[in-house]
Amino acid sequence: MTDTALHPSPPAPRHTVRTSAGAIITTIACVLPVFLLGGLAVQMGHDLRFSPAGLGLAVSVYFGISALASVPSGALVERYGPVTVARAGILLSAGSLLGVAALARSYPVLVLLLALSAAANALGQLASNAALAAHVPADRQGLSFGLKQAAIPISTLLAGAAVPTIALTAGWRWAFVVAAGAALAALPAVPGRQRESARRPAAGRAGRGRAALLVVGVAATLAAAAANALGTFVVDSAAGRGLAPALAGLTLTLGSAVCVAARIGAGWLADRRAGGHVTVIAGMLVVGAAGLGLLALRGPAALVAGVLLGFGLGWAWPGLLNFAVVRLHPQAPAAATSITQTGVYAGGCVGPLGLGAIAAHLGYPAMWTVAAAAMLLAAALMLAGARLLTRAHHP
Repeated sequence: MTDTALHPSPPAPRHTVRTSAGAIITTIACVLPVFLLGGLAVQMGHDLRFSPAGLGLAVSVYFGISALASVPSGALVERYGPVTVARAGILLSAGSLLGVAALARSYPVLVLLLALSAAANALGQLASNAALAAHVPADRQGLSFGLKQAAIPISTLLAGAAVPTIALTAGWRWAFVVAAGAALAALPAVPGRQRESARRPAAGRAGRGRAALLVVGVAATLAAAAANALGTFVVDSAAGRGLAPALAGLTLTLGSAVCVAARIGAGWLADRRAGGHVTVIAGMLVVGAAGLGLLALRGPAALVAGVLLGFGLGWAWPGLLNFAVVRLHPQAPAAATSITQTGVYAGGCVGPLGLGAIAAHLGYPAMWTVAAAAMLLAAALMLAGARLLTRAHHP
């Protein structure tokens, strides 16, 4: 056997860029349905007769189905490879978008089609994780995962742009048709190179690692539940405190921009550390919890500081978490990240419902306080998960 066979050369820079771009485009294409619904909620709610509460329920169903589909999707990626699964996710997303445009004549049908698109979300996310793990050099994976996760808030901006450009002129159904076409146009961006078969870890080590991932997954559930409250409630909360609606909206735009920059920056910095990534996430969550706590206080200064800390650190960790899990589980990156991704999706499901109920009954200050406490508990569980991961991989 030659030295080249024993030590394969690292991926060429051109292929690395294509893989990263393909992962980002796949992620955007597969999450378009839910963000387009959020962006077009006013027009769709009028036609299909659903309230903001109905919108919240539909989004919760979407993330709940994403959570249920995550582990099976990871298994499919490990069996069939990221290329096949990524293309399947894009096709399913495009089909769901066309289905909403043509068939959504009532709220129940809309929720059913949105639930179908949730499976596309899980498929696309985990296929992208596996592609980055297989074809991006180890010293650039942190940045690549940060860029991929930054695509999520970018999807929100794209959905918002669809309102004045398409929905208010041609109608919201045509916005879904255009989005379906954009999703299908993403198919050539998926690199055609299949992932090599991977070794499986020993059963004992895999069992210990799985237990650690479950703890981290629970932490991710709490953290995502709290962080999702930012995008869901910060505008209404700010407006309720007397801030002009336009300024409240600008606050959310500022938070989204900070979130994009922070996710990319966290990934870039991760490439310059040898380890300890989950511990770093715990520290980010502590600072993010402080930001959520500030939102319970009155005054524009507390609002701006809370948004900056909450979005900048409290919601900048998903890419870093995927990167950390992939680095510790290179034999089965999709299967490993499917466990922690389940937690992120579960938080997206229960967070808006639970925290929204608290806001309705006790007010926004109480809700932000509970969200801050949840994020602090998530930080503690992340530290526990970090210790368990260290024991599992360095017995």
